[in-house]
Amino acid sequence: MATDVLCLRPEADFTRVGIVPPTALTIAYRRPDDPGLSALVKESRALVIPAVGGKLPGSLFKDSGVKLVQVTGAGVDRLDEAAMKSLGIPVANVPGGSNSAVAEYAVACATFLLRRLGWADAEIRDANYVSFRGRMLTDNLPGLEGLTVGVVGLGVIGYAVAEAFHRCGSQIIYHDPAPRDSQLAAKIGAKEVPLDELLKTADVVTLHVPLLPQTRSMIGARQLTMMKKGAVLIQASRGGIVNETALAAHLNSGHLAGAAVDVYTAEPPDTDNPLFALEGEAARRVLFTPHVAGVTRQASSNLFREAWANIERVLVRGEAPLNRVY
Repeated sequence: MATDVLCLRPEADFTRVGIVPPTALTIAYRRPDDPGLSALVKESRALVIPAVGGKLPGSLFKDSGVKLVQVTGAGVDRLDEAAMKSLGIPVANVPGGSNSAVAEYAVACATFLLRRLGWADAEIRDANYVSFRGRMLTDNLPGLEGLTVGVVGLGVIGYAVAEAFHRCGSQIIYHDPAPRDSQLAAKIGAKEVPLDELLKTADVVTLHVPLLPQTRSMIGARQLTMMKKGAVLIQASRGGIVNETALAAHLNSGHLAGAAVDVYTAEPPDTDNPLFALEGEAARRVLFTPHVAGVTRQASSNLFREAWANIERVLVRGEAPLNRVY
């Protein structure tokens, strides 16, 4: 029996944030590793997938009747762009649905690292209250007001992040490989600069670019060496944009004050990831999170609502999809 929509995330993901998928459509919920996935794709009119997960080969869609692949987030790098274009299958995402969540994450992580909040917690638990408090005062740790924040990638998410730091009193500079709306940037006094200048100038560098051939390993040993001593890096874009071996070395040397790492070259990250081998003070300078910068109850509700509305638009009303990426 043909299925209207094959959804590769559990139904509970939607119901727990109050989103009810379209009742006019038949929906099959399956795991991405379901052995019958290929046959199910061929019987479905649309596919709903999370932005995070393993690659879906173009061969999966060959000879299928799929009219839309809808991603419930912004990233579409799970899909083979050339294959989808060749097959003529539209791919749509939900841009901007997690803007506020990512902005909150970036500001919180920058504060956490610059003010050594996690480090202080660990020292107090080790009965080093007096000595570490003294060290924090001597080191004259900064808050965000008046600092320079460098945003790499000023798309819809990057702009929300820049705006959040601006509200905290930070000066914003940015670099975008594909410049968008310079007038929007001007509203918050953001100045466009080359990437090298951004790295040399910013106290906080926060990454918000997609994973593309031109952004893979965008931040490597050379770029990390350029960063100001005592700066912090926030990696909340896509794994593969930062060279993790080089980042571990710069945390180990004390060149960087810290790094927040939400995404990894391999997800789940390999146990031999060099960042996990950091010890002592270097380990205190890194904050790990499991690809959740854009995940809050509110953000999930927004993303899922828009994703299902687009499915309904295409399958029920016969209209062209919104936010078509390719």
